[in-house]
This record gives sequence, structure tokens and C-alpha cells, in this order.
Amino acid sequence: MTAPIRNYDIPELRRLDVAHHLPAQADHKVIAALGGSRIITRADGCVIYDGDGKAYLDGMAGLWCVNVGYGRRELAEVAYNQMLELPYYNTFFKTASPPPVELAARIAGKMGGDLTHVFFNSSGSEAVDTIFRLVRHYWKLKGEPSRRIFISRWNAYHGSTVAGASLGGMKPMHAQGDLPVPGIEHIMQPYAFNEGFGEDPAQFAERAANALEERILAVGPENVAAFIGEPVQGAGGVIIPPEGYWPRIEAICRKYGILLACDEVICGFGRLGQWFGHQHYGVKPDLISMAKGLSSAYLPISATGVASHIVDVLREKGGDFVHGYTYSGHPTAAAVALRNIQIIEEEHLVERTREDTGPYLARSLATLRDHPLVGETRSLGLLGAVEIVSRPGTNERFGGSEGKAGPIVRDICINNGLMVRGIRDTIVCCPPLIISHAQIDQLTSTIRRSLDEAWPALKAIG
Repeated sequence: MTAPIRNYDIPELRRLDVAHHLPAQADHKVIAALGGSRIITRADGCVIYDGDGKAYLDGMAGLWCVNVGYGRRELAEVAYNQMLELPYYNTFFKTASPPPVELAARIAGKMGGDLTHVFFNSSGSEAVDTIFRLVRHYWKLKGEPSRRIFISRWNAYHGSTVAGASLGGMKPMHAQGDLPVPGIEHIMQPYAFNEGFGEDPAQFAERAANALEERILAVGPENVAAFIGEPVQGAGGVIIPPEGYWPRIEAICRKYGILLACDEVICGFGRLGQWFGHQHYGVKPDLISMAKGLSSAYLPISATGVASHIVDVLREKGGDFVHGYTYSGHPTAAAVALRNIQIIEEEHLVERTREDTGPYLARSLATLRDHPLVGETRSLGLLGAVEIVSRPGTNERFGGSEGKAGPIVRDICINNGLMVRGIRDTIVCCPPLIISHAQIDQLTSTIRRSLDEAWPALKAIG
């Protein structure tokens, strides 16, 4: 276990947090009222520690991202060595450095299908933006400039940039900044517990997928550029589509000649028990976005995987694709990502997730189904969710609407030493791929205990 390196002045850090720091995705009024954020000072394996020395099982792998766990000395060492040799250079001037070139080849070998090329960025949002701009550029080069419309899903999350938030289907994000931008359509999500409760799974899968074809026909196939979706919606609440959904989505895309983009920012690099989530569902996208598990978040890096038939058009037509970032192909970040992939391979974390810890998590979460507050548990690989309901056997929510129970249970879980997210009335988890059976049991027992403790507050809501 790692020991503290420094003795921090936690009260002063909390004061400075309020005085100068604006945390991401936060209600800044609440942060100020609390007197500052919880200060996390160190971590080891699957456990994080705050400035008061309290330990938390990190049931979220940071933010869906620390796949190989904390405290990996080998990743720090490769960053150190690369920084001494070549800390940074760009890819703008017909130049490249060894790590991103090698990393692109490694990623291409994992993506499968026709996905042969990689464009590097720094964040998942930027990877999605790259898809957005590249797809529209592609169709113009193909002589079909009317193909500008992207179709996404309500409640999807595809990042926080203007394009990413627009492609996402989260209405609170749309309300800030007059989003979405023009040329984006949204359809229903494959959220059976909320939108198909009691419906035959096969019929629901067909209905949810057919919403894509209906929207394509409504706006005109000649105007549609691409459909984008996460294999499993992560920040939407771990929405696992029913069997048959993704093959039907792919078939519709091929029928109308539109591109299929899979957002693999969360699902990539072993999370679902395959290198990429689309491989679990047996579909072959034209583009994918990836980040998070690419470097296990040790350094910021993301990538956009691109099919060879798209690259062929770029090369045949020529001309600059005037898109890219200062840190596209950052050599130190790429070196860390290369070593991270090697760790995943050496420790067989993809196979372990698929054959061992993923099924174990599913069985462990299933033990919560007898709890009177639990309407459903679901998981795939090391993504899991627990639905909170006001009446057993239903999908009814406390207070008659979503979003009242989840934050209460989440806060109690955190107070009990388990870091999870409450998305509306769903408690979701996404632990590091190195998590043990004992830690999975700890995760589940803490959720049960927290549900018990939440009961009085939830009853008061009605």
C-alpha cells in the first residue's frame, strides 16, 4: 500500500477550492456551502483516500477510467523516461514521434473489422468532436454534402463540448448554451426498465431499434450522415440494450448507407469483457471514440478509430482536414497508453472481466433483488446498476418522479466508504478491472447497508 508522500493542509486546500477552483460538473453554490470539495490525496489499487485519511472503495474507477487501478509504478516510470527523451512534439508539420505511431498500430490491432487508422486527441469529448467533423467532411468529399444529420439517443452522454453535448441527449445540458446545434436528431434509448417495463425483451429491442429507421425516413435518408451510440450507455445510467438491438441498428445503418459510430469512451479497453464494447455485440462500426481506459487515466489521451474506406476517401480526394489539437499524438501520453495496454494484456484483464469478475459482479448484485427498495439489478462486464423503486415489483419512483432517491443513497454509500454514482434513481458502479471478489462483496454489502439506512429519508419523500 502506498504511504502518504506529503502532509497536506486540508482546511487550507478546501478554502482555496472555494476561493479559486471551479470543479467540473458541479453545483458551485453547493460546493461553497459545504466549505469546499472532498480532497482526495492518494490511492492504491482499488482504494482512494481523502485528506482526513478515510478510505473509500472506488466503485467508479475514478470516472469510469482507472482500469488497471491506482499506484502503477511502471506507468509513472514510462512517463518519466519519455519526458526525458521527448516530452512533447506535435503532429501538425508533417511530423510524428515514435509513441503515437506505435500506439496507433496497437489500437488498430485491437479494434478489428475495417477500423485501421487512429486520430489522437486529449479527451473523450474531443474524440467525439473528431467524429462529428470528420463525418461531415467525408460526405462532402463524397459529393453528398446534404448528409449532415447525426442521429443519437435521448439520455445519451457524448461529452461536454458544444458538439459532444449536442450529440448527447441530456436535456439539462441542452438547456445550457442553447443546444443542440442544428443537424442533430434524437430517438428513444433502449432503457427497458423505464421505457419498456413488462414488455417482451425481443419486441422492445425491435421497437427501440426501429426508432432509428423511423427517424431516418422522417428527415430523409439522403440527409443523414451517421448514427452514434455507446454500446452500453454509461453516464445515462448503465443502460444495457436488450439482445438483438445492436445488430438491428447496424442493419438499418447499412440499409440506408449511413455511417455507424460507436462511442467507446467507457466501454473500451476491457470494460465489457472485450477490448471494445462493439465486439461484445458483434457489430462493425465505421468510427469509434475512445479515451478513459486507453491510459487508465494516468495521462489525458483519447483517440478516434477510423475505417479504411473513410481514410481512402481522405487520401484520394486530398486537401487538408483542418482539424486537430496541440496535444494530438502527445508522445508522453501515448507512451503511457502503450504500457497500459501491455499491462491489460499481461494480466489478462479483458479475459478476467469476461470470465471471472464480470459474472461474479452480476451474481453479487443479484443478491440485492430481495431488498424492498430494489426494482432491478443489471450488469455487463464490470459495469453495474441498481434501480431504486418505491414499491417492489414496479418501476415506480419515490415522490412520483425520477431523481429524488438516487442522490440520497449515493451520499450514504460514500459516507459508508464506497464511491459510486447516483444517476437519477440508479446507483451505478464501474470498478477497476483489477477488483477482487472480496472487494465486489464489499461493494454489494455496502449498497445493501446504505439502502437500509436510506429507508427513513425515502419514506419521508413519499
